[in-house]
Amino acid sequence: MERIRLIIADDHPVVRTGLQGMLAGQPDLEVAGEATTGREAVDLVGERHPDVVLMDLRMPEMDGVSAISEIKALQPEVHVLVLTTYDTDADILPAIEAGATGYLLKDAPREELFRAIRAAARGEAVLAPGVAARLMDRMRAPAEEALTAREIEVLSLVAQGASNKEIARQLHISEATVKTHLVHIYGKLGVADRTAAVTTALQRGILRLGP
Repeated sequence: MERIRLIIADDHPVVRTGLQGMLAGQPDLEVAGEATTGREAVDLVGERHPDVVLMDLRMPEMDGVSAISEIKALQPEVHVLVLTTYDTDADILPAIEAGATGYLLKDAPREELFRAIRAAARGEAVLAPGVAARLMDRMRAPAEEALTAREIEVLSLVAQGASNKEIARQLHISEATVKTHLVHIYGKLGVADRTAAVTTALQRGILRLGP
């Protein structure tokens, strides 16, 4: 039996321990290492050469999306399966664009997780049912209404109350670029101001209120 070597990247010890316990009962799945930050995940992939990385998105030092980008640039043969609690477009799209093979939520049944790992190891795209539905809805939306990943990032920060200046600093872009993104967002959503943009995005499921 060919074993699938895994790296678990998550900053929560309870999550890592729980995954270790679940995976231990699968003879074809082997945990080759654990990482607590995105940077550790990238380094560990370089050292251990796993088949699949289970990647959380919100981690210190380097977020999951940045880690996915680096891993795929350095070792494109390694498959990354996102395992997270976040299912907004602002999380899903950047992860997939960065090169994630699949996107699963942490409340997935263990058998679904096992199937997803095995499918990811074969290079097959794996999406949680809710995530797949959200992407299908987005694909069916008129092109003029579909926000880009960057526009969703900008709108997410607007929803958090950030000013144009603060958004520019966080995204490392100019204030003029922020304003351009906002103009595009307003046009695509058919609104005239920041408040209406956030309200409409929440109603359409483009953004979700955080905990």
